[in-house]
Amino acid sequence: MYSFKKEERLCNVKLIEKLFTDGSSFLVYPFRIVWLTNVANSVHPVQVLISVPKKRFKRAVDRNLIKRRIREVYRLHKSESLYPFLNEHSTGLILGITYIGNEIGDYAFLEKKFKDVLVRFKKLYLNSHVEKDN
Repeated sequence: MYSFKKEERLCNVKLIEKLFTDGSSFLVYPFRIVWLTNVANSVHPVQVLISVPKKRFKRAVDRNLIKRRIREVYRLHKSESLYPFLNEHSTGLILGITYIGNEIGDYAFLEKKFKDVLVRFKKLYLNSHVEKDN
């Protein structure tokens, strides 16, 4: 339930290219979220890609620290709100999370902002599917 397994990580190069070419995106500082619905998905409803640009953080230890914090926030909050929402709508999701902040955010800040990301994603998902139905 609170795990983050290999199957949940987005590693397929073709899917990554498809995500960044066909996906929808939005910004909730310090995150840029790119998402694409994926009905034919594995056991896990979401596959996630987390990236921190080398351009903003030259030292690998800083990039790794930020990625660790984002993974932890995602791991703890996916089963509360994201998975039930996707199961309710019976869809899968490919998700790209890019950190665009200039400073290393502490865990509490990232957690608060990630909750905002989930709320915003739900609104955008519902709006996009209401438009498709009409």
